[in-house]
Amino acid sequence: MENTTMIAPSNVSDSKMICYTPFMTTTNGVWQGDNPLDFSIPVFILQITLIVLATRLFVCILRPFHQPRVIAEILGGLFLGPSVLGKHETFANIVFPLKSALVLETMANIGLIYFLFLIGLEMDMSIVKRTGRKAMCIAVAGMILPFIVGIGVSVALNDRDASVNEVSYVLYLGIVLSVTSFPVLARMLAELKLINTELGKLALSTSLINDMCAWVLLALAIALSEQNSTTLASVWVVLSNVFFVGFCFLVVRPSVIWLIKKTPEGKPFSDFQICVVLVGVMVSAFITDVIGMHSIFGAFVYGLVIPNGPLGAAIIEKLEDFVSGLLIPLFYAISGLKTNITLTHGGLSWAFIFTVVPLACFGKIIGTLIISILFDIPTRDGVVLGLLMNTKGLIEMIVLNIGREQKVLGDEIFSVMIIVTIIMTAIISPVVTLIYKPRKRFIPYRKRTVQSSRVDAELRVLVCVHAPRNVPTIINLLEATYPNKRSPIWAYVLHLVELTRRASAMLAVHATRQSGGPALNKTQAQTEHIVSAFRNFEEHVGYVSVQPMTAVSPYPTMHEDICNAAEEKRVATIIIPFHKQQTVDGDMLETNPALRMVNHNLLQTAPCSVGLLVDRGINGSNRLTSNQASHQVAVLFFGGSDDREALSYGWRMSRHPRVNLTVMHFIPRKDETQTLKADDDQLDDPRSLISNKLDEECINEMKMIVASNDSMSYIEKVVSNGEETVAAIRGMNNVNDLFIVGQGQGNSSSALMEGLTDWSECPELGAIGDLLASSDFETSASVLVMHQYVGQGPDGEDIFVGERPWQSSDEFNNLRQQHRGRYTTVSTGTNTLAPQFL
Repeated sequence: MENTTMIAPSNVSDSKMICYTPFMTTTNGVWQGDNPLDFSIPVFILQITLIVLATRLFVCILRPFHQPRVIAEILGGLFLGPSVLGKHETFANIVFPLKSALVLETMANIGLIYFLFLIGLEMDMSIVKRTGRKAMCIAVAGMILPFIVGIGVSVALNDRDASVNEVSYVLYLGIVLSVTSFPVLARMLAELKLINTELGKLALSTSLINDMCAWVLLALAIALSEQNSTTLASVWVVLSNVFFVGFCFLVVRPSVIWLIKKTPEGKPFSDFQICVVLVGVMVSAFITDVIGMHSIFGAFVYGLVIPNGPLGAAIIEKLEDFVSGLLIPLFYAISGLKTNITLTHGGLSWAFIFTVVPLACFGKIIGTLIISILFDIPTRDGVVLGLLMNTKGLIEMIVLNIGREQKVLGDEIFSVMIIVTIIMTAIISPVVTLIYKPRKRFIPYRKRTVQSSRVDAELRVLVCVHAPRNVPTIINLLEATYPNKRSPIWAYVLHLVELTRRASAMLAVHATRQSGGPALNKTQAQTEHIVSAFRNFEEHVGYVSVQPMTAVSPYPTMHEDICNAAEEKRVATIIIPFHKQQTVDGDMLETNPALRMVNHNLLQTAPCSVGLLVDRGINGSNRLTSNQASHQVAVLFFGGSDDREALSYGWRMSRHPRVNLTVMHFIPRKDETQTLKADDDQLDDPRSLISNKLDEECINEMKMIVASNDSMSYIEKVVSNGEETVAAIRGMNNVNDLFIVGQGQGNSSSALMEGLTDWSECPELGAIGDLLASSDFETSASVLVMHQYVGQGPDGEDIFVGERPWQSSDEFNNLRQQHRGRYTTVSTGTNTLAPQFL
């Protein structure tokens, strides 16, 4: 064959030589008689397609078990490799021929280089400085015993070549067993709902320090590897890398800072600037590879020296999805393809594996627990922290692959350690879930609604924010709620971030930005923008306290984080944006369908009242609060617990000197027959009678307040059906900035809603809320849809929360049995709108 090249790929033995034509990259097509699988690009496309499909298959299989995605990616490679499908010679020769190994591994390593650059770029060194002595001691102590286990493994599995440096061999095994994967651990903590706990924050800090130690040890292991076996060569490798690191920090970093300063603030970086930085990644990787260190070390150091800020955020935004979503799974899958489980000879090897796993795990737990006790951390938390520190992932795969490339690790020990890594990571999530359930330290509180909250006490509100666009209207709403000396507002601002595989989202949670400086990425930039806006609101409006928080969670379980925060902070209500936003032409556009699921789940499980905010701006704009702003607010009252909650919130706003409140009370028109039937229905259902008595008490009290308050007006509308209801609402002439309505409009208002629910697009808003939020209603007013928290009776019935919930099932049953008894309501005063029952 002409123009042939003979090579020995790194994943085959030296005795196998592959002969192929290097120029055979693209095919002329099957119609020209070419076999596409004889050409490198079609084979590579087929390989990466199969790898992605196999990975996604295992992701779906392992999702119910809450396993990290890295396990699915390695198992995908195992499935395609010599352990399963690759055992069949025909499949291996067609799909993964030896001549394709060079292209496949080259692409995987290119992806690895840029991924390590992104990790260095996203890593905030100030985090390590702020972690303190506790995290540092736990990280070091947790590495010592597993490292000793690694030494024992190196003695027991002495399959290294005589020319291999023994210290390098021990270092590779010790690193794999002793370090922790920060990105994998961060995602696991988020899925276990521990990422915002003190334990979760300590685990993240410890794992970050652990990773830094791993890089130092890996650099030492590479310097002592086979090709640098002489002492002089090893010294030159170390000195060269020290010089390279110094050059990067002393020369490259100032140069990049100068490049950033050349770009005016607020202006995007040019393609040339981005290209210069990306070329620098390859140059750095080339330099460290030439001086005897692995190329990924140069990429990582180069990422560290790029200053945090807009340039880093722009690069991350361009690279991360492609590198993390496609190329890194390829690297994990290749690790699986190189693993041959059949090399683990019989029961002895498996017995060895199942001996190493518990020894390494217990070593990490014991070392962590000892230091935890010294720092007065509870024993259970110390054990769980030790378990979490056994999480493996990227760094372990890198170490094993480099050790194999350097001929330090043989095929058998490589396969054994891959299996050990998978097992150690797979058992963490189920074991932690089984033994660790955070104690409910929350003190039971009664004021879970706005209606039952005293007006002369603080009002606690949990504000959920998806994006900076939600901020102005929410701030205007809080300002209009009238924080004052007697009733200050505690606003807990929860930024909701979707849990993804991106490390940047995890670092956004970990980096609290206490040290200031620019944001690391887009997610953190949004968080800082949101927090800054609320801090500004806190400074300019008296009697408001703001506490920012961040929740990173997948959308299906995001409501659990919201509920936990609401319970912990003992809030009276949760304000969360509606999943649709108004466009320039007035239409309501769905921004993210998953947000609707979050709202729906929250309404079902919230431990307090919930307000869905349809954001069209307040006072006709989305600007932030102004001392000169005035608001026209309308409460539409039909009856029922949700409408009473809406009325209570509206009444709080009416006390603001620049808020004018209109209460429109809709009364059904009934003839004598309908009245008698309604009375009989109420006798059969005491809950309806209770609700009506509450409605009557609230309205009577409101009338008394209106009589002495010029900024409030009360209107009664007697209507017969839904058409008349809509006409009455349209008759308000679109002068309002905000409508406040209840989600469920009373127990006796079905006639008033007639026809309104037939074409409902968003049932979670209720009939009236859906009408007001519709683009067809032609209003520029925002809508706040209130859903009042209610307890549960002994048979699952809703029970009404006034100044206190029903205390016992006996009390509820006695009231239910008094069908014709006398229900007495006692008002707690003209300023509460919160009657009790005797």
